[in-house]
Amino acid sequence: MSLKPEQLKQHCEIIINSPRIKNKIVVLCEGKGGIWDTKGRPSPQSYSKMEEMPDSNFYNRCVPKSWSQYRPQFFNCGDRKDVLDTYFTLSKLHDENKNNSYLTLEKLFAIVDVDLQTQNITKEYSYSFSDTEAIFCDLYTKLNINEENAKQHRIWVTGLIHKEAYFIIPELQPIFDAFSTLYNSNSLLLRDIYLTMADAIITDSDLESNLSKVSNRISHCSRLDCTAIDKLRNSWKEQFENAQNDTQKNELILALLALRKAKYYWNKIQPQSDWTSSVQTFKDQLLLEIGRFYSEQSNHTKYHIPCFFKILRQFAELL
Repeated sequence: MSLKPEQLKQHCEIIINSPRIKNKIVVLCEGKGGIWDTKGRPSPQSYSKMEEMPDSNFYNRCVPKSWSQYRPQFFNCGDRKDVLDTYFTLSKLHDENKNNSYLTLEKLFAIVDVDLQTQNITKEYSYSFSDTEAIFCDLYTKLNINEENAKQHRIWVTGLIHKEAYFIIPELQPIFDAFSTLYNSNSLLLRDIYLTMADAIITDSDLESNLSKVSNRISHCSRLDCTAIDKLRNSWKEQFENAQNDTQKNELILALLALRKAKYYWNKIQPQSDWTSSVQTFKDQLLLEIGRFYSEQSNHTKYHIPCFFKILRQFAELL
């Protein structure tokens, strides 16, 4: 449920009046926290632990270690529409009263999920792109970031559907092995999850309704048949089983993660039976390692999140 106008204004006023954003990059993202977690009137104190909440905490963990002095400030802002509305409302409030704003407008960014449905950007905001799909098409080429185009974007969309897709890319298998992670009571093999996700394509009504849009996103995988949902499933499995090398397989995996939501599968991941703490603690530790993985990557076009921070780094030292 999106914020009401008075809630949105209150939310933005708390952010813009927060001394901790002074001279800092501000990143708005999806997720609950702040105004959503208070029963009474929200206060700056209710926002103080924002970076411990999803999605802020994940992106915070992906920040390169070299950013010790210039780390961004992350704020959860609800759903995609709330994030976009927060971005533009903050810009408006800042312009109206710059003397009472801790915000540096040039350092304001947002990142939202691309999802299957498109989120429009209201015309009154006069942004360069009309919706999230237009942003996606400009940001990504064959699911790699177009780094030259990326420099122009203040609002980013993920290249994969939802942040959970970034938790199960092939390169993370060693982390799951090190944690003795289970899936369906067996040792977790990402390959098995991909095949399960592919099998479930034919039951995904949301995907079926947006098949033409998805076909455009993965058009570089020319051998995938996107004319019908069952043909997409069958062609993906055939191509995956007959892939000649890891490069071909990984291209297909990223295509799958750009059309199938991964949250359900991430939620089924479990620790070994002798794990003595909670499942949530186990996943928090996994995410810490996954975030560290992204924070150490230098291939910015391939790994979307590190590229986001590479672009942001240019703004870190602006006064």
